[in-house]
Amino acid sequence: MTQVQAQAQNNDLQFIEETINYYFDGMTTHNAKSFEKAFHPSATMKWIDKKYEEVNAIEALSEYVNSNDTVETKTYIMAINIAGDATNAQLELEYDTFSYIDFMHLLKIDGKWKIVSKTYSTRTKGNNK
Repeated sequence: MTQVQAQAQNNDLQFIEETINYYFDGMTTHNAKSFEKAFHPSATMKWIDKKYEEVNAIEALSEYVNSNDTVETKTYIMAINIAGDATNAQLELEYDTFSYIDFMHLLKIDGKWKIVSKTYSTRTKGNNK
């Protein structure tokens, strides 16, 4: 990797982390407007509860934070992988009794990093699955 490539990747990493932090802000402070800064308008959110679910990420997350009280949450960026204009990131939001494990896919769209899809799983404390 050349020095120019390394510098570009470091700049991208900073902007990717900023995008992820908008998501974290929305989840921890219940500021639904932050989701609009983090996600592309057509971003999806997918998970399995009793069956496979797929929804618009901004709409579903906004509904979630607007209908629930804020609770103490620890946030972690576990990994970020950058390949040109595409990135994936593994995140964790830790609550008292469980954690959300998020897998985010981001694209650099019109010069800005946006989350285009989120898949997640819930892990109960003491269960490392």
